[in-house]
Amino acid sequence: MSNRVVCREASHAGSWYTASGPQLNAQLEGWLSQVQSTKRPARAIIAPHAGYAYCRSCAAHAYKQVDPSITRRIFILGPSHHVPLSRCALASVDIYRTPLNDLLIDQKIYGELWKTGMFGRMSLQTDEDEHGIEMHLPYTAKAMESHKDEFTIIPLPVGALSESKEQEFGKLFSKYLADPSNLFVVSSDFCHWGQRFRYSYYDESQGEIYRSIEHLDKMGMSIIEQLDPVSFSNYLKKYHNTICGRHPTGVLLNAITELQKNGMNMSFSFLNYAQSSQCRNWQDSSVSYAAGALTVH
Repeated sequence: MSNRVVCREASHAGSWYTASGPQLNAQLEGWLSQVQSTKRPARAIIAPHAGYAYCRSCAAHAYKQVDPSITRRIFILGPSHHVPLSRCALASVDIYRTPLNDLLIDQKIYGELWKTGMFGRMSLQTDEDEHGIEMHLPYTAKAMESHKDEFTIIPLPVGALSESKEQEFGKLFSKYLADPSNLFVVSSDFCHWGQRFRYSYYDESQGEIYRSIEHLDKMGMSIIEQLDPVSFSNYLKKYHNTICGRHPTGVLLNAITELQKNGMNMSFSFLNYAQSSQCRNWQDSSVSYAAGALTVH
């Protein structure tokens, strides 16, 4: 076996966000400085993964709740946009690069997860094509900068899981979620609306299209705040809302349910909601973003 360290490059730097470390650092600092930390320390956050030109300040609301002084491992659950996955996967690299600094993958936890037989492996090529996890790495590096050599990441692409699989993975991750030194990041945008997304649900009683979209998203967000995986699944079946991180969200909700059975008291609050643009007619399109945090009482 060779001990060569394998790195995943910051493949979306220069297109989805700036490749300049100092510039990126200043941008992240600016977005974070405008936000309050009210839900610190977060045990889990949900935040978007679009290009920073679209969702920059939304994600800051979630990352501001991270407490770097206690966080030692960051599990990042993201959807698989490019390849069909029926389970969760592990990256096949050691380091994720960002323009700020390199982030080290926790090989010990990867080893524990691999032993369960529940995970596949993701090729480096697929990994570098995917943006769902990468868009969280600069924010992770920035939120943790005061303790930058004291934490590892556990990137986890999540496939199109059945409800029973979401339960299984929720159970598996619940023991990690129970540990205050772990943080879970769920990478998800909300409604993708318009012809290019093949989704055009419109409830005219809400007024303009963008108001109907907001109403639909907020219905889903309030179900997530109730921490109810079954209601969330039913909501998705009923409205088919194009929430790309619905499976990572389902896994998190199932992990929370598992801990609640053991008497753990938690609450989730959304802190920000935004849309890339306001849809007013059928030719328009938009993507919605939401940021929230889970706290343990």
